Amino acid sequence: MDHVLAETPEDLARLFNERANAGDVEGLVALYEPDAVLAAGKVVATGHQEIRAFYTDLQARRSEFPAAETLPSIRNGGIAMTFARLPNGTISVETARKQEAGGWLWIIDQLKIKPLSEAKPD
Repeated sequence: MDHVLAETPEDLARLFNERANAGDVEGLVALYEPDAVLAAGKVVATGHQEIRAFYTDLQARRSEFPAAETLPSIRNGGIAMTFARLPNGTISVETARKQEAGGWLWIIDQLKIKPLSEAKPD
């Protein structure tokens, strides 16, 4: 299956939501560079194989992903930090890179960061 490329870094969050809600694990994996790193709590997945395993497990446990508010990215040439805020206030932060063949892919994904109001002191 061919997947639409993210034309801007901000497109990545929208494509993530569409593909997650469609149960499209391969489409989710296609949002990442081959050696990308995804951090989700205690889980760190490196590379397409581990990212695929993470999303396969997540899809088996969850059927709906709420739409996130895409916040403006911060760009430095072909690198961008992307941000999305979920309805519960949780933030995701990612680093994306512009691809030579066109489009943007994530290279680092910090899936969820709790809002300060919910963070517990160390």
